[in-house]
Amino acid sequence: MVNKRKVVLVGTGFVGMSMAYSLLNQGGVNELVLIDIDNNKAQGEAMDLSHGVPCTPAKMSIKAGDYSECKDADIVVITAGMNQKPNQTRLELVEINAKIMRDITNSVVDSGFGGIFIIASNPVDIMTYVVQKVSGFPKEKVIGSGTMLDTARLRYLIGEYLKVSSKNVHAYIMGEHGDSSFVSWENAYVGCKKMVDIMKDNNLPLSDLDDIHKGVVNAAYEIIEKKKATYYGIGIALVKIIKAILNDENEIMTISTYQNNEYCQKGLYIGVPAILGGSGVKEVLKLKLQDNEQAKFDNSCNIIKDTINKIQDLL
Repeated sequence: MVNKRKVVLVGTGFVGMSMAYSLLNQGGVNELVLIDIDNNKAQGEAMDLSHGVPCTPAKMSIKAGDYSECKDADIVVITAGMNQKPNQTRLELVEINAKIMRDITNSVVDSGFGGIFIIASNPVDIMTYVVQKVSGFPKEKVIGSGTMLDTARLRYLIGEYLKVSSKNVHAYIMGEHGDSSFVSWENAYVGCKKMVDIMKDNNLPLSDLDDIHKGVVNAAYEIIEKKKATYYGIGIALVKIIKAILNDENEIMTISTYQNNEYCQKGLYIGVPAILGGSGVKEVLKLKLQDNEQAKFDNSCNIIKDTINKIQDLL
């Protein structure tokens, strides 16, 4: 069990600082260390956040640091990397971010770090794979944010569509954090009732489900077009992952998790529902997929595998 409650954040861009700000407001961490290639920025961010501590729920030590700070950290969160540009897919970011991830991982491991990695840099499924391969850490201790944000968007859109609290929506985006993701609608529930049954009982067109999924897939592109980047949603999602680990919550989350034939795939990281607790990923939940859903999952895996094959020489 983790108990020091020290988190190191590598990357003080919009995503990293949205996570840090959310973490400061929610509390639950004793120490937060910011690392960035631009140390002055990290120092400025640490100062700015620290000045808000008197107004937050609990005391938190916040400072800029270097990779030596990782030695006694419980969690290292990596958000560093190139940002997604307008009309650019997450997969197009892969080569340059793989090199960045390799160098960061080596620096963290060299410190003597023995905790849990959380990766949010895109394309996240591939970057999580890179961190695990380079670090050699147990696969359950290297976790990607996966389809956490996609799933949150799905729950929000379903809630808006049905005029019900999104907290009562239990549905998951699975697959790549990207364009090949899909929803297993047969495993989607509102309260204790299947989403597909709700649609039928209320004479709602099933085609609306496709529109909801398209809304999830297009959300990032639309936000990037309007405000250049997405960061609040993923920042809050990262805090949820951190707290699930630090509090040993055993919560089900659609994180990027290593596949060991749970869904007839092996050797890659991809977004699936998994139980997350103090020791990392405790179990990958095995949902029964329809044939067409399994085909979509296989397609998503193949896209990731094809991209991984292009960067093997970097690892």
